[in-house]
Amino acid sequence: MNPLKSPPLVVTAQSPSGSTHIRSFVHRRAHITPSQEQALAHWLPRWSIAYQNSLLDLAAAFGRPAPTILEIGFGMGETTQQIAQARPGDNFLGVEVFNAGVGALLKRIHENELDNIRIIQHDAVEVLRDMIAPGSLAGAHIYFPDPWPKKRHHKRRLIQPPFIQLLASRLAPGAYLHCATDWQHYAEQMLDVLSGEPALQNTCAGYAPRPDYRPLTKFENRGLRLGHGVWDLIFTRRPETAGALDTKAD
Repeated sequence: MNPLKSPPLVVTAQSPSGSTHIRSFVHRRAHITPSQEQALAHWLPRWSIAYQNSLLDLAAAFGRPAPTILEIGFGMGETTQQIAQARPGDNFLGVEVFNAGVGALLKRIHENELDNIRIIQHDAVEVLRDMIAPGSLAGAHIYFPDPWPKKRHHKRRLIQPPFIQLLASRLAPGAYLHCATDWQHYAEQMLDVLSGEPALQNTCAGYAPRPDYRPLTKFENRGLRLGHGVWDLIFTRRPETAGALDTKAD
């Protein structure tokens, strides 16, 4: 038996919590490199937080009180690493389900000696609902979520009104939500859904210019060279909605 064999691909399969919401990911087997497997074996206990059906003490989880930014679906962690390095005064809580991505970010954390990133390997809806206290986040990043391009799969897209209502309830007054996508139809849906959430307000008239803190990834640069569009959206939590929502959506 390989001692570096990684844990199951999707942790949620091990610990179902009775949720019935449509998941924005599928249980698929993806390639994982030996270095990612090694990172999972050596560093997952140090930098990860297990899913729990109770509120997370963010200051205790990071060993310090600091503004906490939630990133949902960090992929291979390239952007997460760069933003965390550039903003050492903030804490970054990354949520991802797939082992390859978790292993890749663990490797980046270790190699760059980053102490302001923690990982939860679980379904983001359940993490938000069960572990994140209302009004506790300084920001949230959702970069290039799966666009589910086929019309019959649009119901699987993460950015839907119930999810955004839940996420907005976890943002502190004035906190920001930053989304980005390279699929125009999904960008239009994002703008419609975010604009329809009464707890949020757009910082721009429509789409936002890419802020300096979000670096261009290799994949994004390649797409831009080919003429593909990228749409950023930055909304903030309205101060007057503070404490108005405590959503326990399923």
